[in-house]
Amino acid sequence: MILEVGNDSPWLVRSGAALILSLHITAGFVGIASGAVALIARKGSPLHRRAGNWFFVSMLAMSAIGAIVSPFLPRPNWGNVVGGIFTFYLVATSWVTVRRADGGGGSAAIGAFLTALVVVATDLTLGIRAANAAPGALDGTPLPAYFVFATAAALAAAGDLRVFLGRGVQGTARITRHLWRMCVALLIAAFSFFLGQPQVFPKFLQGSPLLFLPEIAIVGSLVFWLIRVRFVKSGAPAAASQVALAREPR
Repeated sequence: MILEVGNDSPWLVRSGAALILSLHITAGFVGIASGAVALIARKGSPLHRRAGNWFFVSMLAMSAIGAIVSPFLPRPNWGNVVGGIFTFYLVATSWVTVRRADGGGGSAAIGAFLTALVVVATDLTLGIRAANAAPGALDGTPLPAYFVFATAAALAAAGDLRVFLGRGVQGTARITRHLWRMCVALLIAAFSFFLGQPQVFPKFLQGSPLLFLPEIAIVGSLVFWLIRVRFVKSGAPAAASQVALAREPR
């Protein structure tokens, strides 16, 4: 996200644009760093919880700023708007999953379900429009991204509906819901930074496959923890994770 403000703009406008951009970048950096720590740290440990708190706040700030500002860029980017809303949704629902005794059931689940449906419908609409638009009319969002986000949001909506109909979620399913949503939000932030802003890296890294390593590491960590949680039920990691969720402050 680049805020272009002319030199002839009032100083208040230029200062506000610089502040917004700084907050967005700082929140994104803190979100990626704290998310990485949360993935590496022992689940349920004080370090894991502190990193999770930082991740929650910074990611909400980053995604909210991106979603609000993107329509007002010199070239409005509606893909960023939907991406920001979806990231906000993922972090919020993941947080609610561990903060509420029912894992985010009831009205929280139906609200999340409706939000995810809006993301699905909007991404599909934008994707179809982009597929039929002239190359110069695109806003910079890769065409496949619309349909990838729509698919992810549809899966998330199905999970929200299941939680609502089941009046909550507990045990391994609750851990899984929290885990994959946080990791996907972190993955979106990593893609946005490492692949979406190549100009901030040295020239020898721009376009390098090395910029895919953080994303691969996040996906690998997600797969690892999902396997540990769902299939190593008698192991210490799975048991420790369930105890940690049970002791989360409400």
